[in-house]
Amino acid sequence: MLDWSDVDIAVRDAVREFVDKEIRPHVDALESGEMEPYPIIRKLFAAFGIDAMARESLDKRLARLRDGGGDGGGGSASGGMFGGGPDQAGMGFVLVSELCRVCMGIVAGMGVSLGLTVPTIMSRGTPAQQERWLPGLVTYEKVGAWAITEPDSGSDAFGGMKSYVVRDGDDYILNGQKTFITNGPDADVVVVYAKLDEGDPSVSKRDRKVLTFVLDRGMEGFVQSKPFRKMGIHSSRTGELFFNNVRLGRDRLLGESDGTGGDVSDSRASARSNFSAERIGVAAMALGVIEECLRLCVDYAKTRTLWGQEIGQFQLIQLKLASMEVARINVRNMLFRVIEAAQTGTPISLAEASAIKWYCSQAATDVAMEAVQVFGGNGYMTEYRVEQLARDAKSLMIYAGSNEVQITHVARGLLA
Repeated sequence: MLDWSDVDIAVRDAVREFVDKEIRPHVDALESGEMEPYPIIRKLFAAFGIDAMARESLDKRLARLRDGGGDGGGGSASGGMFGGGPDQAGMGFVLVSELCRVCMGIVAGMGVSLGLTVPTIMSRGTPAQQERWLPGLVTYEKVGAWAITEPDSGSDAFGGMKSYVVRDGDDYILNGQKTFITNGPDADVVVVYAKLDEGDPSVSKRDRKVLTFVLDRGMEGFVQSKPFRKMGIHSSRTGELFFNNVRLGRDRLLGESDGTGGDVSDSRASARSNFSAERIGVAAMALGVIEECLRLCVDYAKTRTLWGQEIGQFQLIQLKLASMEVARINVRNMLFRVIEAAQTGTPISLAEASAIKWYCSQAATDVAMEAVQVFGGNGYMTEYRVEQLARDAKSLMIYAGSNEVQITHVARGLLA
């Protein structure tokens, strides 16, 4: 893939018009928490028919499942978190990129709900479980969260996991805590990973089975915290989840099997596949940040004057702009690689996904910090959007796994 298709460009222009009208005027309210992001996302979905397309795609999927025909795709649709066929893969990334130019927090919340919560239920849930939870989630009528991170298990997600369930008859009792959970304070539906404590002291806590459950807001013993205060992506609401003897029926265990006598790695494998999808999505987010920084800096370099001339005439400013353009080209080409893989049905390995995430997040952060420098004192003021872009971009180096962990995955892939 060498460039955006005509359809992609048409979508980009339409989304850009929506963003300029419906999001840019409200960025301050979104960033301050005065305005929740969810109604704007639902308005976006309605304006572009995303909710209708998602509903139609899900209805066809559920009909196949009822007829015993399988999921017809092995999990999430190849068109990305918005559903659709392979030919629509680019459209979803265009939407993500355009939104990230203005308000990355909106994308973070939307991505976790549609890109992590939905695919996990799709790939691991029984037909009845998919019928139960997916209709409200795919249209964003309900907000989803995906809970794996804990206070002592960030990068070591499975090894350090302390949240656990014990069997109680046919039910399970869940205890523990999750943190840094995107949409956590507001989620209606939460996918939770927890270890099964079978009371066998010979089994190391690190090696215990990991099970995946679905919880609904308001369940007894399930507490969702208020939103955290963060450095950036303020319009994405992040919080903690607490589980105090939450009783879960087997119907809330995805797949309705705890793997007794079978493969103990199922839940770990499904989570790792989500890691890859989340990481390649960073390319689209990074591209949006870089393009907006470059646009703002070029405009500023043409209008800001020092010593009687535009600052764009100074070579050091030109070097910054040229470096931003190189980063833009590189990140865009990595995104094209992702889109082409989706269109051809070619899987991207965890190592390559990690390489993409590592490079693109670093590039976006570097560009955003240089944008602040181009603006000088103005760049440090919230009035000028490069300040927000710099804070938001930094999150990409931590989001979806810290960059230090990405380096490890890339190296392991090379040495395997």
